Amino acid sequence: MPRREDLREQALKDLQHYEVLMLDGHFDFGNGYHGPVYLHPHKLFRYPSTIWRFAQDLLDIMPTSILQDTEVVAGPVTGGALLAHTMAGLLDSRRKLDMPPTAFAPFSINTEGFPVLSRFYRNLVKGKKVLLADDVRNTGQTLDRCAAVVRASGGVVLATCQIYDRVEAVIEPDVPNTALAEYQASPNYPVADCPLCRTGIPITTF
Repeated sequence: MPRREDLREQALKDLQHYEVLMLDGHFDFGNGYHGPVYLHPHKLFRYPSTIWRFAQDLLDIMPTSILQDTEVVAGPVTGGALLAHTMAGLLDSRRKLDMPPTAFAPFSINTEGFPVLSRFYRNLVKGKKVLLADDVRNTGQTLDRCAAVVRASGGVVLATCQIYDRVEAVIEPDVPNTALAEYQASPNYPVADCPLCRTGIPITTF
């Protein structure tokens, strides 16, 4: 099995190769900020075989103890949920046939923009050990809110994980976090002070 750092280095290259991670553009993030680095989640998930490979590599670099204890993999719609669903299936392929299947739980988003679990999934995570997955970690706020929902539902959060960490989290989890790839995404600029705009670099479009 390749070394952990080899997998992470290759993942960073692959994210750029598939034009998922773009490092030299001028991106409007839609939240009042511009910046030169963008992770394109639609390109990450357009081919199921691609996300299966990234999910497999992410599992390969995670602590064995966490994977052995995971009973539910949960993630926010849409990217995190797709990754979580894939990881739950791959976990079962690594386990003995007589073990209970790994469950999957998606967080939906309420009208205020906060992650929530339906009653069915709240019952599913109750009393279970949960691994939280997302496609990208920005500020860390989404994973933190998901963890709070799991705990309020009676579940135990084992760890968090993501395909790509922008290395600008302002909220660090109180459980282990694993990223397959990371790249310093800052600086991000308020639109009014964006030097890319001042120099006339056009907004990158897809």
